[in-house]
Amino acid sequence: MLGSLSGVLAGVSSWAFLEALDRVTSTRLSHPRLVYLLPVAGFVIAAAYHHGGARSSEGNALLLEQIHSPSEWVPRRMAPLVFAGTVAAHLFGASVGREGTALQMSGSLSDGVARLLRLTPQDRRLLLIAALGGGFGAVFGVPLAGAVFAMEVQTIGRIRYEALVPALSAALVGDLVVRSLGHHHVLRPQIVASTDAVLLAKVALAGLAFGLASVLFTESVHVVKRIAANVFSYPPWRTFMGGVATVMLAAVVGRDYLGLSLPLITRTMAGGQTGLWLPALKLLFTVVCLGCGFPGGEVTPLFVIGATLGAALAPLFGLPVVLLAGVGFVAVFAGAANTPLACTIMGAELFGTGALMPIAIACVVAYVFSSHGSIYATQRIDAAKGPDEISGLPTITEWRKQNRHRTNHQT
Repeated sequence: MLGSLSGVLAGVSSWAFLEALDRVTSTRLSHPRLVYLLPVAGFVIAAAYHHGGARSSEGNALLLEQIHSPSEWVPRRMAPLVFAGTVAAHLFGASVGREGTALQMSGSLSDGVARLLRLTPQDRRLLLIAALGGGFGAVFGVPLAGAVFAMEVQTIGRIRYEALVPALSAALVGDLVVRSLGHHHVLRPQIVASTDAVLLAKVALAGLAFGLASVLFTESVHVVKRIAANVFSYPPWRTFMGGVATVMLAAVVGRDYLGLSLPLITRTMAGGQTGLWLPALKLLFTVVCLGCGFPGGEVTPLFVIGATLGAALAPLFGLPVVLLAGVGFVAVFAGAANTPLACTIMGAELFGTGALMPIAIACVVAYVFSSHGSIYATQRIDAAKGPDEISGLPTITEWRKQNRHRTNHQT
């Protein structure tokens, strides 16, 4: 019952967000000069977070932290802040996603219910996990992947099966609410592929490229965040300068990389070939925006990067563009979020089961070769992917510090 309630909250908030996103995107495309106000919008958004957001600016990292160790309530102001901030960011052209907003709205609203009902820490933890599933399933229209994502994303190498019932309930209800309120997700082509050894070997090699792309993305975001924090001590100035850099980039290379850039996915899913500059430029725009503090998410940009990278690599491997674009769509995200199972299921829900084997192979290979980086800083590590020494259950941030210390010591 509590999982379903969380799903209703996730569904209603995601529906409102998706509808608002469609409207502001149409407005931006109709009024191209709005992009010049992106730096000012970024300053205002960051100032609102800095002066009135409490810990809301920590976003998904705060949700995962409270699942691991429930010690304080998720701010109730997180939901309206991230909703307004992300909608404003998209109105003026910031290259950010939507998954982070959906998860944060769902998590904030569900934790408000836990506070009202005075749930125990264990029940509160389960409700927060359900909120992740509800938000993910509702915003992307993939309820099964949403449930598995909620159980898989918290810790690398561990799945929280005790949350299966509330997570699945929230994801299913959230998706049903969005659909019943009239929002229609974009339909993806149903892909059918053979399972001969040569094709699967080529897909595995492409999976390596997808994994390395996810590493480049996560590491670049961390580098930009660190540089911006060192140069500007006042956070709103970081976002202001991120807006300036984005406007300058758009003036040089075009505006295809602003906002969600969904037309780039549509082009690849129609079989259109692309060059390697397309995923590289989308990565650059997104890294600048996220690294400088614009709210939103990483997942949809990762979808764009993966799909365009797959389309660019398809001729090199002699594979159909639609097949490798669909595989890349989910595989780059699998590597960046360390969620190969959820992304495999997502691929099946979006593109059908006809290409399930290639999708699974690419997601697993991308996951293995993405090291222990992650787009979620408080994701924990339970099982090492390789010979790395892992003690306890460190978060991604703690592991980075341990690894830097070990490298410096060896040097």
